[in-house]
Amino acid sequence: MLTEAERKKAVEILMQAQKDRKQAPPLSVTFPHIEIEDSYAISADVMQRRVAAGRKLIGHKVGLTSKAMQRSSMIDEPDYGYILDDQMIGDGAKIKHADYCKPRVEVELAFVIGKRLEGPGVGLADVLRATEYVIPAIEIVDARIQDPRKITDTVADNGAAAGIALGGRPVGPLDVDLRFVGGIMYRNSEIEETGLAAGVLGHPAMGVAWLANKICQYGHAMEPGHIVLAGSFTRVVFAQKGDTLHADFGPLGGIAIQFI
Repeated sequence: MLTEAERKKAVEILMQAQKDRKQAPPLSVTFPHIEIEDSYAISADVMQRRVAAGRKLIGHKVGLTSKAMQRSSMIDEPDYGYILDDQMIGDGAKIKHADYCKPRVEVELAFVIGKRLEGPGVGLADVLRATEYVIPAIEIVDARIQDPRKITDTVADNGAAAGIALGGRPVGPLDVDLRFVGGIMYRNSEIEETGLAAGVLGHPAMGVAWLANKICQYGHAMEPGHIVLAGSFTRVVFAQKGDTLHADFGPLGGIAIQFI
């Protein structure tokens, strides 16, 4: 475990990396004794500092929801990060590539919470009852830490959360079988990735349930209006300057962003 002084130093490293848009050395190298509990505390501290500076917490993201990604990270559960209001991006927006260290994009479903959802013991049915609507999303992930990263680095770095664009057609949580929502990610008109939402723990609502049960351990819950990115069901696609990324969700519509 880290000392309080070491945690504060890690927070400063991450905040400076984001400010400079320059990746920092892995925290797992700088602090070889860092543990996952330290990482979540560091991520929460960064979020709280940004909120104190005027930002607003509007939701959470769930990551590492596939078995393959968990095995590669040597963990047996997903991870999570925070979504703040300045991470929201409009559908069709042109965004500056220089505002990120190494941006990548993922295809996801976003759950917009209608009723307070608090663990423990939250299951799939609880999530569906508490969800106001589900909407297609593109998540921008951006590592503020250099490779090779360990899970302790990723968690401390807010799960690499950097941006979120919502679009397409919102649907009620029972209006469609969410397991079979498909996504196609195009980069400059070429298909890069495809997937089904069932790739997220068998049902994307299970990503939300996992999150509710995880954050309750720290005294937190999902509040009405919060957005929850349930987890990607494709591999990441790297975005270069000039690239247009278009996520096609079939009957649920599409979203596009461009890096300039």
